[in-house]
Amino acid sequence: MKKIFTILFFDLLCNLSFSQYLKGIVVDASNQPLPSTSVYYDGTTLATLTNENGEFVLAYNSKLNRPLVISYIGYQTVYIQQYSPDQPLIILMEVLENKLREVVIRKDRFSRKEKMKIFKERFLGITDFGMKTVIQNEKDIEFDYDEETFTLKAYSEKPLIIINPSLGYKITYELVDFETKFSCLSINSHAISQSYYAGLSQYEETKNSSKIEKNREKAYKGSVVNFFRNLINGVWGKNEFQLFAKGFLTNPADHFTLTFENDKYKVAVKNQKLNSNYIASFGLLYDGEKSQVMFATETIYIDQFGNNISLRDVTFSGAISTKSVGDMLPLNYGM
Repeated sequence: MKKIFTILFFDLLCNLSFSQYLKGIVVDASNQPLPSTSVYYDGTTLATLTNENGEFVLAYNSKLNRPLVISYIGYQTVYIQQYSPDQPLIILMEVLENKLREVVIRKDRFSRKEKMKIFKERFLGITDFGMKTVIQNEKDIEFDYDEETFTLKAYSEKPLIIINPSLGYKITYELVDFETKFSCLSINSHAISQSYYAGLSQYEETKNSSKIEKNREKAYKGSVVNFFRNLINGVWGKNEFQLFAKGFLTNPADHFTLTFENDKYKVAVKNQKLNSNYIASFGLLYDGEKSQVMFATETIYIDQFGNNISLRDVTFSGAISTKSVGDMLPLNYGM
């Protein structure tokens, strides 16, 4: 049977191991309630809908340092970073004005098909799962290639509707940023020097089976979230991630110092004094596959779900970087 992780107002979430709840009401500019508004934690399956009075109840967990997202068709999406079960929320939704995004139109030599190919490779990934993942509304994606900086950017005014049949999820993804830099005037993946994307996502389970569960476990193992969970829990070894410095197997305790504060982990990274934009660089080995992780700052923050809060300060390359949205699982997976 198809499972929907959207939970209605009167469902007390009895299947979730949370003892506190976030409560609130969603209204429009006339103070009228907005029923059936989506309320969810970014990157998870933890979600609900407002009832006919615009009210919602959502399980609360202090371990999950994720933005609360409130979304309703025709209204501007609201993101809330600070919230507490002790303080009910009153959320005012503003009508989304039909304004065209102001874009500098540049003529370039590359076709939309070529740009879409690169976008899918970097955004969905080139693994088996990534290649089978489908964006239902590709037509809503716009591209801009700057020939002076060799940079491809992508935008979408509407959330991307992503279907991942291998992992059994439908993902609603609000694309906040997508940027791929090339080393020269090219649209070839071999010329990519750096790639970055960011957004807000809601997961809905569409199907489940023993095969899908195995696929999810395969997607998780050796992933970025797997790495960060192992880092904060001190889990290393030949059956997990192994860390290398200057080509030699090294003790992670010599490079990372962890402290726990404000419901998240503060990770201090020892400066290697590299002659680059990074302060430290390590090789990674997982199940025979090689990767690299580079830190741009001496301090990063990771929540208890293994989510890297300091997103732009950590860069991955190699095998681990081939896992993109097509291999991505909800942050509450396995928790």
